[in-house]
Amino acid sequence: MAWVERLAIRDLRNIREAAVELHPGLNVFHGRNAQGKTSLLEAVGVVARGRSFRTEDAPSMIRRGAQGLVAQASGGEGRASTLEVELRPGQRIFRVDGRDVAPREYGGRLEVVVYSTDRLRVVRGSMRDRRQYLDRQAGALWPSYRADQRAFERVLAQRNAALEERGKDLDVWTERFVEAGARLRQRRAAYAERLDAALGSGFRPSGETYRVTLSAPPFTTEDEGRRALASQIEALAARERGAGRSLAGPHRDAVSLLLDGRDAAEGASSGQVRSLLLALALAALRVYREETGRSAVALLDDLDSELDAERAVELCAEVTRRGQALVTSAHAGWAESLRPLGRIYNVAEGRVACA
Repeated sequence: MAWVERLAIRDLRNIREAAVELHPGLNVFHGRNAQGKTSLLEAVGVVARGRSFRTEDAPSMIRRGAQGLVAQASGGEGRASTLEVELRPGQRIFRVDGRDVAPREYGGRLEVVVYSTDRLRVVRGSMRDRRQYLDRQAGALWPSYRADQRAFERVLAQRNAALEERGKDLDVWTERFVEAGARLRQRRAAYAERLDAALGSGFRPSGETYRVTLSAPPFTTEDEGRRALASQIEALAARERGAGRSLAGPHRDAVSLLLDGRDAAEGASSGQVRSLLLALALAALRVYREETGRSAVALLDDLDSELDAERAVELCAEVTRRGQALVTSAHAGWAESLRPLGRIYNVAEGRVACA
């Protein structure tokens, strides 16, 4: 599914029930704060990925008094005409054209790229947040990446158990760990290289330069990567035995986001961080389209809060040339200026109406 033709929601936050026909280009949701604008974008994200881009606490998304939420999207292109995710406390159900399917069968049918201040942790948060960001984007681009990541996580858990218990099978798990870890490192580096190239020639609102870099250097072959990881493990052997866990590998590698050559997590202003997040979103859109030939849906929350009106309009025009975009705004005049690019919707108390 390259774009969402119809979005239907039930019991998501303050939205009891809503159904919206969407434009293949730009869709602008306008309204006061806390009316449900971002929840509409969140619903598309849930349909695409089975989870929210705003929270890891799925039950908090369910409208008070409801047993669960449902988000459904229909589209005219791609492998499926209707995708649906139902979330209940402790339960997540995926459906394709009304049929329950396993997560692995569901994934990859719709992809989104998100810009939201809820994602400031990608820049300001922990190293784990940045690793997860790269891994999720790479997994959307290459479904086999997710399999490589799951394989590494399984081996990591087994090796950590062997270290903690001083098991005799540590050497066996170390060998498997080196194999799986080197492969994941190489694939993560390949995605980071693509994203970095797109950042270098992409959105730069004030002439800043943006980069993404990894502490683990890229290797020409997986064999080189295996030797490097094995060497790291050997150097840390005593510390690992004392800690009872693996201290080297892709789960520990640093991911840096640079602004004009400096770590954005340390010195960037609030506005610069938001510009960097937006640049990342646009770069990810570009990489996805170059690799797959399809468009991901852009979810741009509160876009005009950090950009001047003229620049924000230009940006919306650029994004919609690449595919579908859903944008939220609390400013009526700015939203109305975008009407030539698509459709405008009013959102009030969880209800949506075409303006």
